[in-house]
Amino acid sequence: MTGEYPTFTPRRATWGFMGLHPLRLIALGFGSGLSPVAPGTAGTLAGWALYLLIDRYAAPTPLAWAAILVAGFFVGWWACTHTARAMAVGDPSAVVWDEIIAFWIILWVAMPVGWFGQLILFGLFRLFDAVKRGPVGWADALFKPKRGALPGWPQGFGIIFDDLVAAACVLVVWFVGLWGWTTWQTPH
Repeated sequence: MTGEYPTFTPRRATWGFMGLHPLRLIALGFGSGLSPVAPGTAGTLAGWALYLLIDRYAAPTPLAWAAILVAGFFVGWWACTHTARAMAVGDPSAVVWDEIIAFWIILWVAMPVGWFGQLILFGLFRLFDAVKRGPVGWADALFKPKRGALPGWPQGFGIIFDDLVAAACVLVVWFVGLWGWTTWQTPH
């Protein structure tokens, strides 16, 4: 007996691995998660660009955007679960759909906002997502797989959950900041 827990050899995400299944294409952010440097940032940038393209060329109504976000969450959960399991890693850094869907939610709630505002939202999201303190750290630790276990549906949800908490934190900071800015600008 080699040990108390089974072992699974983790797989690395590559272009070939991604091309083997459409769920991997989604989970890996259409290739943005394969960035050798800061894949989460690359995934967020891809999400930003995709949001702007969808918003401009498909021009979804607010209700249609809500449907896109709900569908994106559930398909993303499936894609993240499948890909993490295929990689035998609880929360692979190459899986960036979580950044994409979370940033779409941020933009959907905060829009319309100009480029500078979008850049601030991007920076805040990357800060909350990367630092993982407070509620984001709690959310990140909540669904980790047991040692030696392959990731399953709870871990797939956990991959997305901490980014949704980061998005909520960004939106709280954003709207408190807007309230403070307008209060400060208003003559007393």
